[in-house]
Amino acid sequence: MSGSFPIGKAFGISLRLHWSWFIIFILITFALTAGYFPQAYPAWTLLTRIIAGILTSLLFFGSVMVHELAHSIVAIREGVHIEGITLFILGGVSQMTEEPKTAKGEFKIAIAGPGTSLIIGAILILIFLWLGGKLSWTTFIGVNATIPDTNSFTAQFFGAIALWLGYINLALGIFNLIPGYPLDGGRVLRSIMWFSTGKVQRATRIASTIGRVIGYLFILGGIFLIFTGLWFNGIWLALIGWFLESSASGSYRQIIIQDMLKGHSARDIMTRECNPVPAGLSVDKLVNEYVMVSGNRCFIVMADDKIEGMITLRDIQKVPREEWQFIPVRQVMTTLGKLKSIKPDEDLNTVMNILSQNNVNQIPVIENDIVIGMVTRENIINFLNIRAQLNKR
Repeated sequence: MSGSFPIGKAFGISLRLHWSWFIIFILITFALTAGYFPQAYPAWTLLTRIIAGILTSLLFFGSVMVHELAHSIVAIREGVHIEGITLFILGGVSQMTEEPKTAKGEFKIAIAGPGTSLIIGAILILIFLWLGGKLSWTTFIGVNATIPDTNSFTAQFFGAIALWLGYINLALGIFNLIPGYPLDGGRVLRSIMWFSTGKVQRATRIASTIGRVIGYLFILGGIFLIFTGLWFNGIWLALIGWFLESSASGSYRQIIIQDMLKGHSARDIMTRECNPVPAGLSVDKLVNEYVMVSGNRCFIVMADDKIEGMITLRDIQKVPREEWQFIPVRQVMTTLGKLKSIKPDEDLNTVMNILSQNNVNQIPVIENDIVIGMVTRENIINFLNIRAQLNKR
């Protein structure tokens, strides 16, 4: 989810907006303004339709955020850390840094989202009826389910918004119950199989396979719609199918990686050579006398036998090359107070999450205030490659 920016917090959970969200926001607003509202209420002015379209779109994404918040709040109660929630072109995603610890926890987290959407949808339909809307099974889907012109404009305006949001939340809840991982229905299916077999990897493999099949079916359905002339619907359906297939594959790979790292600590893979450099050393000398000679990408910065911080290639790249000889490493290093570190007995899954969350390539291993090693992304990748090769035999 790179390319997203924070928009606030709710229940202590960071909320973010990805740049792709603006695309779907504009498309939904246009579809409502030019399609739904003119057909349902042709007497409305263009300005009224635009205001209703923007407001409905914002409320829709608000309901998507509530859907994801439901997941996240239950996840936190189950002991799962949530990095944040991000809205993007295909909806929203709760970014969990770890998997639920039990099948029951997985079930609760998964069912919370669609359950919330279904409740929101039902409440909004009831609001539509309370405002004077007319609804029957024959007109449940379509523009005929409207509020008569004899009612007040206020009732029409808010009733029209409530009806569309009610439909879309019910659809969102039902869609997410499709038993294809990583949709909520797929996670519910995985939790049931996990509970019955006691094997999370096997349950994930089956749920992911079903998710991939459903993804391919969506892609084929999208291609069919494109050839029948419904190119927009077809592209959208194919895009959802591609997202489901790739997410299902990635989720299963993640479970395999977590299983391979489980039971191993930073001490098992850390590099024990942590070359110290003096804090007053110039960046130019650091590059020519240390980086180019040793090939190391990071160094511990020392002053009077005490650690002051760490300097990496990323820190060096921030300094203009013509200034290297004038700037000491102390000036561009990451100070000890801001430095992320781990203990030697830290679980490798936790280490990998720390590297990802902080977007760093290496992290020092500290014991009794002494740097005893360094864990890099390369260390983890090499470890996984060796485990994978051994498992093939």
